[in-house]
Amino acid sequence: MFPSNTRAVDPDFLTISGGLFDFNRQKDEGGEFRLEYRSDKKLSIFKPFLTASLATNAMTFLGGGILVDVFFGRRIVLTPSFAPTLWFGKTDDLDLGHIIEFRSQIEIAYRFDDRSRLGLSVSHFSNASLGDKNPGTESLILNYSFPFESIKTRF
Repeated sequence: MFPSNTRAVDPDFLTISGGLFDFNRQKDEGGEFRLEYRSDKKLSIFKPFLTASLATNAMTFLGGGILVDVFFGRRIVLTPSFAPTLWFGKTDDLDLGHIIEFRSQIEIAYRFDDRSRLGLSVSHFSNASLGDKNPGTESLILNYSFPFESIKTRF
């Protein structure tokens, strides 16, 4: 069972993700794979996280940002997030216009009894007009987040 204040006891997470890169505009679509560390530390309502992603078109994003977990009961979690990232890997079909790209994301997830989560997210990458071009792109990602503590106790 869950304690009465389920938000206060959520752990930090390791999130493994995979999905579709550039699924909306389809200029250089492919697969995308991510690894994230989502901290349990809070500054007001915000939690920090680190992210690394690789698309099958050889694009890479590395960064970190903030997220907020919004609970609907004890099972459903809505998580908006924002992360400045460094982008590498321009292709002939898709040039995002600047090494700095900002990722905005919204995730809806189901939380299991062990606190792990299975979620679906939509992300938008944009350079906020830092470059001459700002085409942006989107990703549709399936996420599995499991408590980081469960990894540490296994080793």
